[in-house]
Formats: sequence, structure tokens, C-alpha cells
Amino acid sequence: MSTIKILGIDSGKSSFHVVGRDDSDANTLRKHFTRRKLLEYFAQLPACTVAFESCGGAHWFARKCQQSGHQARLISPQYVRPYVQGNKNDFIDAAATVEASTRPDMRFVPVKSMSSQVMAVCQRLRVAERTACMCRICAFLLEFGLPLPKGCSTMKQLFS
Repeated sequence: MSTIKILGIDSGKSSFHVVGRDDSDANTLRKHFTRRKLLEYFAQLPACTVAFESCGGAHWFARKCQQSGHQARLISPQYVRPYVQGNKNDFIDAAATVEASTRPDMRFVPVKSMSSQVMAVCQRLRVAERTACMCRICAFLLEFGLPLPKGCSTMKQLFS
């Protein structure tokens, strides 16, 4: 069996479709894994490049790959889409990810540390809670016949 140079992964919530290429750019691996089995596979695989689309769990998964000694490459989905050939399915998406990651001018998403990921989540929660609270206030005031204009900035001007 030839050595795998690069893996492309189409990730899902609990299933992962993997396509691997060797040094001669021949497809040498085409497998379906569960999350646990894929992490076990990476632990015993010699160091290679692992590429996948940047999505919800991508940064966690990239950190896990790096812990196993692999180089993780995250690609924005909009840059992978042009490399999808034929009818869309999970293995074709994984192959498109491999193809996109081999392009010399491809732009990659930096892998976030856990602390920066936590800060981003907290920020999104604060914005969502603020918006929900403002909507509740507007609804309560509307019950008393006091409509407020839409938007956070207009509400700030009214209450400052």
C-alpha cells in the first residue's frame, strides 16, 4: 500500500467520508468512518495533510488532527465548490476538498485555538440574548400601544 500524502474529509455530525491520495496523486483510500473510528485511524496513520471544509466542528477536529501529528488545512466551502465533479455526494465532496487543498494559490482558514473559539461563542450568545431581550421589550410595550422603531441603534437612542 502506498503512503497517503493528503486526506480530504467530508464531515458530518457523526459520519465522515474520507478520500486519500498518495505522492503520485492517485486515489488510495475511499472510506466511511464514524467519529470515534476516524480519530483512532488518525492516531495510527503516519503524518500527512488533512483537509476539510471549515464548518461547525472543524476547528475542534483540526486540533485533534494536529495532536496526532498531522497538518490540518481548513478551506472555506465556497472555495471547494468549484472542484466538485459530477453529481454531489459525500465521497465526491471529499475528493473536491483534496483537489482544492492541492492548489498553490488556495486560501486556508487558520485553526482557532480553544480559547478563541470560546470567546467567539460567548460573543454570539451575548448578541443573541440582547436581540431576544429587545424583541421581548418591544412586544411588551406594543401590548400597551407603544410601538418602537426597529433596530438596536434606534432603541439605544430612545433609552439613553
